[in-house]
Amino acid sequence: MKRKAFISGPIQGMETKQSYREIIRQICIRCGYEPVDPWQREKVIYKAAEPGWWEKVPAVDFVRRDLEDIEKCDILIAYMPRLSAGTCMELFYAKMRGKKTICICKLKNPSPWIIIHSDKILKGIRELESALKTITPC
Repeated sequence: MKRKAFISGPIQGMETKQSYREIIRQICIRCGYEPVDPWQREKVIYKAAEPGWWEKVPAVDFVRRDLEDIEKCDILIAYMPRLSAGTCMELFYAKMRGKKTICICKLKNPSPWIIIHSDKILKGIRELESALKTITPC
């Protein structure tokens, strides 16, 4: 059975800045992980143009799907160029479920909550491949 990696990162407010996901995805594949990326499922939702569209998204289903995906994964990779409630919650949930966690953190002073729930904290995406190799050889 192939190992799976959940790709977590801010979406809301960064809808047009999701290119980091493809970079993380390719690194995961090189290291033998099947990437699980909620953006693949959710990007169609974020293209809604009508005012108030976000209020029409069923929050329970939205969150449930992400949590179910995390359950199926071996590791969570959190990309945090800025603070994101969803990314922090996913990081916390993954750690509470006993998953390995890597946080690519661009924050100058990350919260102790981020630090304590990250097995590894990296300064940039370029460090991800070697970090994955230390967890499990690629």
